[in-house]
Parts: sequence; structure tokens; C-alpha cells
Amino acid sequence: MKKRTIHNGFWYLLNSVGLMLLGSCQSTPPVDFSTQIKPILNNKCITCHGGVKKSGGFSLLFEDEAFAKTESGVAAIIPGNAAGSEMIKRLHEEDPELRMPYEKPKLTDEEIDLLTRWIDEGANWGQHWAYSLPKKVEVPQINIEASLAPTSTSDFVQNDIDHFILARLDEKNLQPNPSAEKNIIARRLSLDIIGLPPSQELLDRFESEELSYEDLVDTLLNQKTYGEKWATWWLDLARYADSKGYEKDMARSIWRYRDWVIDAFNRDLPYDQFTIEQLAGDLLPEPSPDQLIATAFHRNTMNNDEGGTDDEEYRVATVIDRVNTTFEVWQSTTIGCVQCHSHPYDPFKYEEFYKLMAFFNNSRDEDTPGESPVLKFYTPEQQEKVDKIIEWTTKYGDEASAKTYKDFLQFTEPVYKSHFFKEINNGSYDDHASVVLWDKGNCIIENGYTNNASYVYLNYRSHYNGTKIIIREKDAEGPIIAEFTINKQKQNITARFPIKKLDRQGDIYIETHNANAKKEANLMNLYWVTFIPDLPGEGQAGYSEMGANLMEALNMKTPTVPIMVENPDYMKRTSQLFDRGSWMSKTDTVEPGTPESLNAWNPDWPANRLGLAQWIVDKKNPLTARTLVNRVWHQIYGRGLVSTVEDIGSQSDAPSHPAMLDWLSLRFMNEHNWSIKKLVREIVMSGTYRQSSESTPEMYEIDPENELYARGPRMRLGAEQIRDQALAVSGLLSPKMYGPGVMPPQPDGVWQTVYSNAQWVESKGEDRYRRGIYTFLKRTSPYPSFLTFDAGSREVATIRRTVTNTPLQALVTLNDPVYLETAYHLAKNNYRPDDIEKSIALSYKKATFKEISPNRLKALKALYQTSLAEFNKNSEASKLLLPFEEKPTAELSALTLVANAIMNLDEFLTKV
Repeated sequence: MKKRTIHNGFWYLLNSVGLMLLGSCQSTPPVDFSTQIKPILNNKCITCHGGVKKSGGFSLLFEDEAFAKTESGVAAIIPGNAAGSEMIKRLHEEDPELRMPYEKPKLTDEEIDLLTRWIDEGANWGQHWAYSLPKKVEVPQINIEASLAPTSTSDFVQNDIDHFILARLDEKNLQPNPSAEKNIIARRLSLDIIGLPPSQELLDRFESEELSYEDLVDTLLNQKTYGEKWATWWLDLARYADSKGYEKDMARSIWRYRDWVIDAFNRDLPYDQFTIEQLAGDLLPEPSPDQLIATAFHRNTMNNDEGGTDDEEYRVATVIDRVNTTFEVWQSTTIGCVQCHSHPYDPFKYEEFYKLMAFFNNSRDEDTPGESPVLKFYTPEQQEKVDKIIEWTTKYGDEASAKTYKDFLQFTEPVYKSHFFKEINNGSYDDHASVVLWDKGNCIIENGYTNNASYVYLNYRSHYNGTKIIIREKDAEGPIIAEFTINKQKQNITARFPIKKLDRQGDIYIETHNANAKKEANLMNLYWVTFIPDLPGEGQAGYSEMGANLMEALNMKTPTVPIMVENPDYMKRTSQLFDRGSWMSKTDTVEPGTPESLNAWNPDWPANRLGLAQWIVDKKNPLTARTLVNRVWHQIYGRGLVSTVEDIGSQSDAPSHPAMLDWLSLRFMNEHNWSIKKLVREIVMSGTYRQSSESTPEMYEIDPENELYARGPRMRLGAEQIRDQALAVSGLLSPKMYGPGVMPPQPDGVWQTVYSNAQWVESKGEDRYRRGIYTFLKRTSPYPSFLTFDAGSREVATIRRTVTNTPLQALVTLNDPVYLETAYHLAKNNYRPDDIEKSIALSYKKATFKEISPNRLKALKALYQTSLAEFNKNSEASKLLLPFEEKPTAELSALTLVANAIMNLDEFLTKV
């Protein structure tokens, strides 16, 4: 009996140990490549074994390379056999010449253990989280009563966002903040949605509970100022500016694109359509003028008008910028380095950059001063004549000819621009987009196509009467296909001349003759040549009149905006790889294509920019929705769910709430149908957003960046918002929308224009007080106060503005004429002659939406009294301070300084 008892006890002990060992094995989850292995490889290994360098023939960038044979003839990683893998052996080496990483600190025991386990488990490569599709996520179900949140904050959960936030807070034993006061949340909400403080009427209705919080949100979302606020963010991404950049930095009329963006946000154009129209609006069936304007997104690239530059070099630079910008804006991907080699960290191959570049390589713009193609905006009278021509071609021609004439009247393309003319003799290219020809001058249009047309169209300026022009096939010995005479013409003119019909491509030779001209005298400036199919309807009544109307229309002077237009097939460019990224060293030919590591290409999509746009907004693209959601969240909270908003690749920070990012991304695409307004609404309706932003030392120590969202957002306002708010609280802000950029006051001498007489001409009337989004932006000389407050010059896409805190910023708000004038009007509007304390308190409340504290009132009153004494002693001081006021008083001058001090407080400059 005793023996059996001992025997049973032994087996009980053995089973217990076995179960403990089994439980221990089961509690260790498999190593995750994306979160545990990839960060080690990127930080410690890939600089020597990646896209740039493949030391020993070993690369850890792509799966096939990682498991391939190295220069030694064997693979460095043998899945399932860490002990036999050279990679692991090298990590354990003591000899510094053999140990990896070479000439760097040894990996930690924990890192080596992870890599060893990963290989023994089969070296499952896996994907970085951002390159796999967002997965359906269940919203965490939080029992509020069981939560750490006390009863007083049980109303924290307002929508599903709060479930995700509260689940993470519970993990960290943190409680959310209580809701902010109504005046604070109203100001915060208004600044986030419309970029301005709320009107007094709206605030009163909300505080009296006539308006619910939800009603306040919807009221603000429906205001036209919503589009102005959110367009400012998008224009940073679009690198919008009112000048072309580079040395000359001449003005560019592209403000209609800015207005299109504002309008698109206000009408809540779905983000997928918003994307397609900007990348490829011109390739949509029968594009509207608005859809053509949208394509100016990629005409915001810089243009180099400096003499002596190579137009093709800067055209290629523009195309490269468009590839980089597209991926930075829509994919949170830094693809620029792939121009020279495969990405060092992310799964993008060198060849893929040029396949992407092929999508953009066939646009008609070619770095010319005129910025062709440009969309024309006719007056109603001009448009009436243009419409008659389009109606005529529609009635008497086929669909193709009708489109040809409509396009040519809208944006005058395609044409052969003179900077691509070859073999210029007795003449030259003059750096102003024209070829200058002398007597017996000649040039060649390579591989031109006359379109079987009866006329050649020339845009030129002529300096002599009686200049004969002869056009031949191929060269100087070729058959003559046109011969005509032009006379003196001081201004550029578009004219047409008869030509022999040809239905084939080949070189076109142009020569000029005028025996009456001096030797080497410029006979003409030839800007472009084109051939369009004959106007249909020959023989019909009114045909001659219609031809005359056509030529009149082609010479109409109109406002314009640069747009994207695609080359016709007969002008299509060949796209090639650049050896080491140099545009002058072209190698293999490539066709348009997208990275293999992302979503698959649908063969039904066209192989052009439209197809690329459709690929980007395909719901199987893992990056597009995540990128947008992350950046909208960043705009509201001051940090993204992935804090590196410019990059969500393998070198990015990990998401603070990965499940919520995926949930919001899927919801944005599928339930909100790509509506940015609905996304913004959902975020601001959450209890997370409504929290007080106050922090404690303990809370700051645990979560200094507010990554866990245990408090509401607190951040300094953007450059434009600071000025807009000052104008708004002073009552000066103009509600005028749209139109050309304006020039509010700025210090003299900021603009130093060398190549033109362009000056900063201070705007008058209400244009002086318009929102910052309308301020004229010259790339080489941006508006100084905006630059000081971290707005950029927009030479390239600005994904995230750097937020700084410098003494220069205080000097701007204390001394800039704009802030002095707004301070004066804030003081004047709240001035109570018999009650200075009330005057100060009213100005403070108007600016900050808070009641003034006794200590603050005391300090500001002391500032008033000191200033008043100074102004009473020196009557000229008031005139110097307030030059815009005819008879400034000492009292208002002193109150202006008080108001100016209020506008320099954190409460005013910060969203809390």
C-alpha cells in the first residue's frame, strides 16, 4: 500500500512538472518578424547588408536576397537551423574582424536570442505591418463601472474611439481627464474645424445649451471657413506657392488651384475622387474645367527660368519630384532614395522607381517660361465664340476631331515647342522659349507628325516684312511641303498657313529667307509649331467664318492656370533607368508599373496617371487610408497615431494604437466612403477629444507626448492661424474668399527682385485683412512672420511642419505692424472710458475665451499705468505706435500695449 502511494505520488509530481514545462512552452509566442526582427535588422545590420551595400553578397532587404547564397557559396540564413547559419555564428564571434556587426557594438544577448529563435522557428519573413491590409478589428468592450475611471468621468466614452483609448489607459493604470469647460472646448473645436475662434453668437448658444455639442460640431463643419482651414494643411503637401522657385522665382498664376482645394474640402469631395482628380483629372472622360484645375497639384513643382539652364534637365527634375511627392503625400513613403538604388529599409526596388516615373514622364509641360499647358479662362463674350467653334466641330466632325478642337481651345496642346528644335543654323535658341532665325536660318523638328493636316500653325513674332518661310520634309534637300511669307509682327501671334498633306512621321525642316535684312539680324522668334486635323464641315455655310473665329480665339488674351496634359501617342516619350540616378546616363527601357510589395495592379486600369491614381485609392492598397487617417489625427492632436507622419515604413515609430488605426482606416474607406468631414467629425465627437488638456507632473512623467491620450490636445497654433485669430478677435478679419494672392503689411526691403520689377505692393481695403491662406507666397522670400512661426517656402512637399519656440516669434507678435494694428482694434473695441479694469478684462476674454484671474488683471493693469505715464510724457510716442490712427490718445495707446501683451500669452497662441 505504501509502495503504491509513493509510486502514485511520483507520477503526480512528474505530470505536474510536465504540465509546467508544456505551459511554459505554450506561453512563449512565436517571434514576430515585423515587430521584433525587422527593427534589429534595420538598426544593426542593413547599413552593410541592404539596398546600398551588400557586403559579402548578403542582403537583408528582401526575402529572396536574405535566403540566397552569398559570395561564400552558401546561404547565411538556413531556416530551421540557427546553429548552422553563418549569420548567427558571426554574431557570437569574439574576433572583431569576424564578428558582426562589423566595427560596431555587439548585439545584446536578447537580440541574438530573438534572431536565433526566429531562424529555428523557420525564419518566417513576414511583412512590416504597414504593408499588409488593415484587418477587421473588434472594438474593445470596456466595462465602465469595472474600469479605473471614477463615476465622475464615466461619461468619457462618447463613441468607439474612446473604447480603444480607455483599453490602453487601463493597461497603464491611468485615468482620462474630465471634460474641458464649455468655453475651452468651443474654442478648441472651432480652431480645429474652421481655424478661427467661434463667433460670440455661436458660443452663447452653446453655453446656454441652445446648441448641443453635436450641433456645434455640425454647424462648424458646414461653414465655408472649414475649407480654408483644411486647405492650408493640404497646400503644404501640394507645395503650393505663387512663384516658380529657383533663382529667378518669377510669379506664377496658380491661385485657382488653391481655390479648388478650398472648395473640394467644403463640398466634402470624397478622398478617392479628390486623389484621382489631382493626379489625373485631365485623363477622365470629358474632364470639366474644375477637374483640369485639380491637376495643378503637380504643376506646383518648381520651374527654372534662368538663362543657360537645360530645359530637359529641369523637366526630369520635375518628374522625379512628382514621383517623390505622390508617394510622400499618399503613401507615407520616402521613395526618393530609390532613384539611385533599392530602398535601404523598405521593400522598394531601384527598377520600381523608374516604372513609377514612367507614369509621369509623358506630361506635356517642359520647363518653359510660359508654363504651357495652361487652362484658359475666357470672358463670357469670348466663351460664346469658343462654344460656337466646339458646337460646329461636334456637329460636322467625329468625336475625335471635336475633342481635338475643344482641347486646343482650352489649353493649346499638343504643340512642338521650340526648345526641342534641333540643328539650328544661322540662328539660336534665346532662352525665352523661342528659336531666333536669321536670313538663310534653319532648324529641324525631329520626328514630327503633320497629322494629315492642310495647315501648319505657328506662334511667332516677326521683325521684318517679307520674310519667306519654307518647310520641307526631312532636311534641306527634302521636298517642299509649305512655302509662305510673313510680315512684321510686334506681338506674339498664332497664324496658320497651307501645307501639303502628309500622314507619316519624320523630321520637319524649317528655313527662313529675307535678303533685305542685315546679316545676323533676327528675322523672327518662333515659339511653337503644330498641326491639327482640318476643321470639319468644309463646304457648309459659315465654314469660312468659323475658320476666322478659330484664329481669333487662338489669339485671345486670357487668364490662365498651369495644368497637366498627357502626350498623344505620336509624342510619347521612352522611359529608361538612370544609372546611379543620373538623368544623363540612361540604360534599360521600362514600362509603367507599381511596387510588387504593395497591392496588385488591375489590368483593367490604364497604364497612365489615371491608372496609378486608381491603384492608390484601391481599397487593397494598405497605405492610402492609413496615411490619411494618421495625418488628420496629427492635425487635431499634434501627433499622429504613428508619430512619424512622414513615414510609416519599417523605420517608422510603431503605432500607439495599431488596432484603432486599422479600425479607423477601414471605417474611413467603407463606412465613411472616403469622407474627410465624417472622419473629422468622428474624432472630435469622441470623449478623448473633449478632455481637459491640463496635465500634472506625474502624468507628464508617465506620458510626456500624450501618446496615451489621457488628456486633451494642447499645441501651438500654426503660422496662419495665429495671424487669423488676431484679426478675428480684433474684428478686422475679412470674410472674402478666393482670388489672387494678397499682400498684407510686411517690412520694407524683404523682397529683392533682380530679374523683374515685381514689388511687394501692400494690399488696400479688406484685402489687407484676409486670411493667411490667401497671402502671396514667394518661394525665395516667404511672408516673414509665417516663416518665423515655422511655415515653409514650399519648394518641396511639407509633410509636417517643425514646431519651434524662439525669441524671434515673440518679436514678431510684439512688433509686426499686423499685430500692433489688431491689438489696437482689440483694445478700442473693448475700451470702457470709466473702467480700465473692465476694458482689460473684456479684451482678455475676447482673446482667450476665459475670465481673467486677479493676478493677471493686476499685472496687466500695472502695464497699462506704466505705459500711460510714458505716453502722457511723450505725445509723439502714440503717433509712432499707431500711425494708422489719425488722433491716437494716450489711454488707447496704453491699452493697445496691454492688448498686445494679451496676444503674446500662451492662452492666446496655444490651442488648449
